Amino acid sequence: MHPVVKLVAQRLVLSTLLLLAASILIFAGTTILPGDVAQSILGQSATPESLANLREELGMNDPPVTRYFNWLFAALQGDLGTALTNGRDIAESVGQRLSNTLFLAFWAAIISVPLAILLGLIAVRYRDRWPDKLISGVTLASISIPEFLIGYLLMYFIAVKLGWFPSVAMINDDMSLGQKLQSIALPVIVLTLVVLAHMMRMTRAAILNVMQSAYVETAELKGLSGFQVIYRHAFPNAIAPIVNVVMINLAYLVVGVVVIEVVFVYPGMGQYLVDHVSKRDVPVVQACGLIFAAVYIVLNMIADIVSILANPRLRHPK
Repeated sequence: MHPVVKLVAQRLVLSTLLLLAASILIFAGTTILPGDVAQSILGQSATPESLANLREELGMNDPPVTRYFNWLFAALQGDLGTALTNGRDIAESVGQRLSNTLFLAFWAAIISVPLAILLGLIAVRYRDRWPDKLISGVTLASISIPEFLIGYLLMYFIAVKLGWFPSVAMINDDMSLGQKLQSIALPVIVLTLVVLAHMMRMTRAAILNVMQSAYVETAELKGLSGFQVIYRHAFPNAIAPIVNVVMINLAYLVVGVVVIEVVFVYPGMGQYLVDHVSKRDVPVVQACGLIFAAVYIVLNMIADIVSILANPRLRHPK
């Protein structure tokens, strides 16, 4: 078997096992939560008979292993269950919410990824000079400030004082693309600032590591300009670690967006999860947790596969 095919197959199997392990942890974590789901649904005035009937209806009397496999097999078939608080199908509710979260993450990625790579290239070109120090200082400062604080500061100065963008990021299907982009401008800025520093510094470090190679020195001896050497020779050979860090940050844009969605009251997966955690709606929490885990694991798997395919020693073994 070709080494590339073998490694890709290993990553696929490992990702499947990781997702299975994540589903076990999610189900176990929600199962051992204190309190009684039936009691929280029916209230304190519920009779013992009604509580017993509801527990039977929800399958709470079954062994945990049976409930786990019933939940897992249903989820694999696209059935995420029914929300306990409103009786709505979770898959339908999650579909729109996930679409909104991906919309927000997409525009944050469109801005942050090219900008991070460009800043990384500039930092390498002017290494240890004032552009490099300025870029590193500003990006490190942005990542050091909590994202919710950045959000509230932008909300106060840009939305309230200047009135350039709305403070609440609400979108719906009746809005045009321009209206949606104006509505999500502030959360996109916050997310860009949060992930930019990590991607930029990893891009800089990866390129600097490649700059030590003999072929880069040869390119410099040929008389190529500093930026040509970096862009044409160093950057293509540093693409594997850069792709890894980009994918990790893309996963964060989807999975770690909970705080930003709550701050800006954005109708995405994070807001949906927080709303139902407070209501102790276990099926919704389990569904959101499984989706977040799947997104994170899949994006990391794609990063691993791209790194394998980008390695010429694996593509062309001796």
